[in-house]
Amino acid sequence: MNILTIIPARCGSKGVPKKNIKRLYDKPLIAYSINTSLKSEHITRTIVSTDCDEIAQIAKEFGAEVPFLRPTEFAMDKSLDIEYISHALEWLQSNQNYTPDFIVLLRPTTPIRDVSVINNAINLMINNGDATSLRSSHQPSETPYKWFRTKGDYYIPVCDNQVLSDADKPRQSFEKVFIPNGYVDIIKPSQIKLGHIYGDRILCFETQYTYEIDTNEDFEYIEYLLAKGKV
Repeated sequence: MNILTIIPARCGSKGVPKKNIKRLYDKPLIAYSINTSLKSEHITRTIVSTDCDEIAQIAKEFGAEVPFLRPTEFAMDKSLDIEYISHALEWLQSNQNYTPDFIVLLRPTTPIRDVSVINNAINLMINNGDATSLRSSHQPSETPYKWFRTKGDYYIPVCDNQVLSDADKPRQSFEKVFIPNGYVDIIKPSQIKLGHIYGDRILCFETQYTYEIDTNEDFEYIEYLLAKGKV
C-alpha cells in the first residue's frame, strides 16, 4: 500500500519563534517526527509541507522529502489542516501522478512517539474498511462531567441532562471520554475530496498521555525528560 506521512511545519510561530526547527535536546524538533515516520514498516513516503526554505533544508537533511513549498495562503495563523493536506494531494497527483491509500499526520509538536504505536494504528486502520479516519487520544485524569459552567453568578452542570449533585459522584459513574492528543492521525484521501478530514466514522485509538510542545517551558521540560531518559 502507498502510505504517506505528511508533517506540517509552517514558518510562523508566535509562541516560540522557529519552533519547528528549534533544537530539542540533540536535534531540531521536526526531526523527531521525521525519524519516527522513516522507521515505520508501513509508511512508504515521508513529506514535509512547509512554506519555509530553512525548514525544507533541515527536513531534507534528516531524510524527509520536500517536493514543493506550501503556498503562503495555506500557512497563515488561521489556516485549516484541510488546506495544506488538499494542496499536498493535488500537487502530488498533478506532478507525480501519485495518490496514497492513507495519509498519516505526524505533527512536529508531538515529538515523543514509539514507532510500534504508529504501526499498530496503521494496522488498525487498514483492517477497518468502514472507518473514515483514525485519531489518537487518551483518557483525561478527571472527567469533564464533574465540571461546571456558569450562568450569571452561579454554577450549572456541563451537560443539560445533568444536575449539580452529579459532580459529587465518583469518576467511575460516568462514561469514558477521550482527548485527541496528536500522537497520530490517519486519513483517507477520499475524505479530503469530500471537503472534510475525518468523516463520521473515526476510529478511537487510545494511547498513553503524550507531551505536546507549544511554549519554551514545554521545550525545557521535555529536554529534561530526554536528558534523564524518562521518555
